[in-house]
Amino acid sequence: MSFTIDFKSNTLLIDELLKQENISKSKKASFIDKLLVKKKEYSDLYFHTGTLDNEAIEKIKNAKLVIVNSLLAQKEVLSKVNINKEKIQIIYPAINIEYKKPKEIKEQFCQKHQIDSKKKIIFFTGKNLKSSGVIEFINITMQLTMPDIFMIIAGDSKQIYNLKFQLSKYNLEDRLLLLEDYSDINELFLASDIFLLPTHNKSFATNVLKAMFCKCVVFTTANNAAKELIDVFSTMENPTDRSIQFKLEAILQNKEDMKLIKKQNRKVAKEYSLENQLQKFNALLETL
Repeated sequence: MSFTIDFKSNTLLIDELLKQENISKSKKASFIDKLLVKKKEYSDLYFHTGTLDNEAIEKIKNAKLVIVNSLLAQKEVLSKVNINKEKIQIIYPAINIEYKKPKEIKEQFCQKHQIDSKKKIIFFTGKNLKSSGVIEFINITMQLTMPDIFMIIAGDSKQIYNLKFQLSKYNLEDRLLLLEDYSDINELFLASDIFLLPTHNKSFATNVLKAMFCKCVVFTTANNAAKELIDVFSTMENPTDRSIQFKLEAILQNKEDMKLIKKQNRKVAKEYSLENQLQKFNALLETL
């Protein structure tokens, strides 16, 4: 049996699904179709992300099955659209990362950038640095009193240039590395010990999942959907949560706790591999 799918933006999972013979992308109505006022056709499955506008609501109502990437997104849809809960299924974002031994990657990375590999690396990145909480990241990490830590911020050249300008009045070279358009972002997750994302964004931060998969201790905010995959200790009430400084120092001082959390995070993230998420989706198709 074949199915049509509709979506606002491509994801790893969608790209992989479109390779299957039984899945095809819904065709948009042509100008001629609109002139002839043809009956509107809807996809069998609709992947909802982003704003719940009138167009999205129409597609949700008319699809056989709706896929969202978090419990938060499911709740939002149910609060605004009068449909059966069973019609909206949650499939968290998929990740497809080549896992390498973090210790080895960290050694190579630190040697390349002349960083003491014994230091604990705290990492930050995001598509939009400002809304992802880069200023909050800097404010939080610069308050840490431990000497054996080092911070890395990665982003596109324009955003990093602006950040360099903002930070030019501070002497942070011995504590902070700014990386522009880094070719292998996964290497940075593998080289890091902690991924701190005090984001203002609500949409699921896939970087949280990537960091967990790469054996990082992860902290992010309660307003972001990715918090559904982390524990209470790792959840910030808001981007300026003052307790995060104490949590960071506590985990940095306790090697055994850090090791345990890293191991647990990787175990959780492995459940959301591209292969596993494909299996979950295809199992849903069998119910239609």
